[in-house]
Amino acid sequence: MANQPSSYPILCASFNQDHSCFAIGTREGFKIFDCKTGRLLYERVAGAFIIVEMLFSSSLLAIVGAGEQPSLSPRRLCLFNTVTGVALEELNFLTSILAVRMNKKRLIVILQEKTFIYDINSLKILDTIDTVPNPKGLCAFSPSLDGSFLALPASTTKGSLLVYNVSDLRLHCEIDAHRSPLAVLSLSSGGTHIATASEQGTMIRIHLVSDATKSYSFRRGSYSSNIFSLSFAPAAELPDILLATSSSGSVHVFSLGSPPNQR
Repeated sequence: MANQPSSYPILCASFNQDHSCFAIGTREGFKIFDCKTGRLLYERVAGAFIIVEMLFSSSLLAIVGAGEQPSLSPRRLCLFNTVTGVALEELNFLTSILAVRMNKKRLIVILQEKTFIYDINSLKILDTIDTVPNPKGLCAFSPSLDGSFLALPASTTKGSLLVYNVSDLRLHCEIDAHRSPLAVLSLSSGGTHIATASEQGTMIRIHLVSDATKSYSFRRGSYSSNIFSLSFAPAAELPDILLATSSSGSVHVFSLGSPPNQR
């Protein structure tokens, strides 16, 4: 039953692009839930999965196994149809897949030192980006087709990032956001703003993607903390709220309604 607690730990969890559903991967399979009601929409028992990504509310899933079974290699990306229950396509890589992102035109696959950009319809590879070592698979991707940007770490010693326009397949800008290496990246749904936090975990900064200028700077706390996630509230135009979760056990809510460069 959907309301019964599972004895299997959650290996991954993610919202779809319009935040209407969320998916989880466990050691026994994966599940999809409705965000408004909490109702279980889909469930498949097929082994352990460490990546389960939806494409809006369509039947397409991008799934990656945890490697506990030979058929579920962490180096293999499976595009799965929840209606037919069959794999549409499989993509194999030389190293483990650390993150997958999608919108209606692009499929992004993040490895430790490479990022691949595909046309999601034909699965033709459009670009390959060599990156600095990125063992956590840090990335941010905006699902909007008007502002389809991908952000990746640019350094292992400081908090700089590269922003790519994946529609035009070009580097858009570089942003020096922090003195310490990056811990979290998050793009707003429209691709207008990017939020960052470093491994120090005391400051959160927001930059305009269009011209790489800093718009907001928020202090999370005086002591170092591991920031687990940054998330903009869904917005049709400009985002007005940013949430941050951290190892301090708190959730911080920041308003973006104040004038730029004011905390």
